[in-house]
Amino acid sequence: VCVFFFLLLQVLNEKKLQEVDSLWKEFETPEKANKIVKLKHFEKFQDTTEALAASTALVEGKLSKNLKKILKKIVAKDAHEQLAVADAKLGGVIKDKLNLSCIHSPMVTELMRGIRSQIEGLITGLPSREMAAMCLGLAHSLSRYKLKFSPDKVDTMIIQAISLLDDLDKELNNYIMRCREWYGWHFPELGKIITDNLTYCKCVQKVGDRSNFASSDVSDILPEEIEEDVKAAAEISMGTEVSEEDINNIIHLCDQVVEISEYRTQLYDYLKNRMMAIAPNLTVMVGELVGARLIAHAGSLLNLAKHPASTVQLLGAEKALFRALKTKRDTPKFGLIYHASLVGQTNTKNKGKISRMLAAKTALTIRYDALGEDTSAEMGAENRLKVETRLRLLEERGMRRISGTGKALARADKYQNKSEIKVFDPSGDSTLPAVSKKRKIQEVEEQDTEVAVKAKKFKAEMK
Repeated sequence: VCVFFFLLLQVLNEKKLQEVDSLWKEFETPEKANKIVKLKHFEKFQDTTEALAASTALVEGKLSKNLKKILKKIVAKDAHEQLAVADAKLGGVIKDKLNLSCIHSPMVTELMRGIRSQIEGLITGLPSREMAAMCLGLAHSLSRYKLKFSPDKVDTMIIQAISLLDDLDKELNNYIMRCREWYGWHFPELGKIITDNLTYCKCVQKVGDRSNFASSDVSDILPEEIEEDVKAAAEISMGTEVSEEDINNIIHLCDQVVEISEYRTQLYDYLKNRMMAIAPNLTVMVGELVGARLIAHAGSLLNLAKHPASTVQLLGAEKALFRALKTKRDTPKFGLIYHASLVGQTNTKNKGKISRMLAAKTALTIRYDALGEDTSAEMGAENRLKVETRLRLLEERGMRRISGTGKALARADKYQNKSEIKVFDPSGDSTLPAVSKKRKIQEVEEQDTEVAVKAKKFKAEMK
């Protein structure tokens, strides 16, 4: 198979093909190559579109219509012979649909390499210049097609969107900080009264000089109580006087902050919709922001699906991990997944356990989104419910009773005053033993007799 045509060759000398290591020597010159293989069929494509369709089918391991017709016409006559194919997947498709015996081995790979090196000598009447032009044209068309229709490139939009979102947050923080500091010289009390950054910029954008607050209506931006506080503070402000040109520049900066904030909101909605379309189960599990950051860190959704759960758990904490391994200290328990809502609502003691379980379930949802055909988010919802159930169990375990078996939950029984009548036991007053410890006279006499006998024996031995 070649670029702008289908080429079918027949092997003349099969014995020389057995020597795989030295097979390249048989294709050193066009004359030697013609002794090994000969041209059996040549089918030219009509235009570039047909060539692109055939090449794409071959790359994906599929059987195109033109190739199917050729194999039915030519190879069916020699059904007893084997068909050598460079792609094992394509050989399996040909065998299933046309019932032809296909072979794929290292010998076939070397044979294809030799044919490609001497293709100009095997086909007569085709100049090398035209061959190079056809190859280049088809290569460009195939590259454009793969970039345009490759499913692996769809998540590139998510990677770019989350990166831009982070950049916008940094820029917004810088602009707002500069705006507060700049306008603070003129009206420092406003920064303490209005804590929300966007509201602060909208007020400055609408009013400008602090002397205009008394006559301006900012009820559409501020609540009534805060508006009164702002107007009262503007009358007794300790800020310096600034020129009209300074105020205009501050208002231009506020315009930029408001525009960027509106664009950030629009970009966030776009990212949310893209994540729900490409990775719905991952979005349900960890949220669109954390999911997008995981995809961006791995490079693509397919690359992320190849990671085990332990790697997903520590994505984003590689520096801390290697530092801990180098210094032989405790390794980190979470990376980017720490910002997921399920980990955030857990107490400090259980964050490691929940992040490990969440990473395991997240790895399953990523593979389901990347490799599955279903686009629903039911699997993600089920796994999230399991993690939430586990979270409740861990939190309730800390509320169990300290004494007893520990299996039953601590319950506050209703208080009931129960009076019991007890009778005094006088036997508890006596401190004397119940059995007398005095020895009997007979026991004392027997003990004295034994002592006397032992003394006599001892004296007799001494003599």
